[in-house]
Amino acid sequence: MSFASVPDLILEPMIRGALMEDLGSYGDVTTRAVIPADTTFSARLNAREDAVISGMQVAQIAFHLVDPSLTVTTLVPDGSACVKGDTLMTVEGSAASILSAERVALNFAGRLTGIATKTAGFVAEAAGTSARITCTRKTTPGLRLVEKLAVLHGGGFNHRYSLSDAILIKDNHIAAAGGVRQVLEATKAYASHMMAVEIEVDRLDQLAEVLEVGGASVVLLDNMDTGTLRQAVEMVDGRMKTEASGNVTFPRIAEIAATGVDYISSGALTHSARTVDLGLDF
Repeated sequence: MSFASVPDLILEPMIRGALMEDLGSYGDVTTRAVIPADTTFSARLNAREDAVISGMQVAQIAFHLVDPSLTVTTLVPDGSACVKGDTLMTVEGSAASILSAERVALNFAGRLTGIATKTAGFVAEAAGTSARITCTRKTTPGLRLVEKLAVLHGGGFNHRYSLSDAILIKDNHIAAAGGVRQVLEATKAYASHMMAVEIEVDRLDQLAEVLEVGGASVVLLDNMDTGTLRQAVEMVDGRMKTEASGNVTFPRIAEIAATGVDYISSGALTHSARTVDLGLDF
């Protein structure tokens, strides 16, 4: 599948910050000490296990921020599957520049490929149903944009990027405001026609009240067992979108998807993904 890239300009500050962190106050002293300045080399970024790739755009930006003269060629684009041993990218030019950017490029690419690979596994479990797999805001601070991009590369979909994207009324909002009816009535008075509204419920009596009062377009069915989820979908009967969340583990994906929910959201896609082993070989 082909993906439109986020403009490099948007990603650059994040990657520049990571490079500044790694290079410290005096740059790569090891490379300056042992590599003659005019040494050139060709390096290959290789997959050391099967995966779904993400982070190639980020890695390319990292190399070019260190040295715009490097020739970086992506062979396996973001969103593509690879097998162990595949060369994902080649980098040619100053050996010192390649070595100085290597760790940041690999840190991003391995982390993001892990998220894309985990997402692809969840998506495969929901195959044959209409359920979409989505991420949450449980992302690494400062890395939300690229981690959510990795979910897209794995075939998933994005939930809110930030608190300002949509109104999502959670259990603590309901408790603080005094009940389901109160939060929905307040939302009706506040929200513009462009603002989506979702409300979380964890019991069917709460869902019944949501359907009675109205004002939301999505209901988040939190921590419900499979049978209760099925009942909730039947109660909604297409009047609003349904999202299953909470206790969404990999072994449950297929049975949750079979209940008829529209979305299955899981924080595990981003907070529990294992970094995939990628290596840069000269």
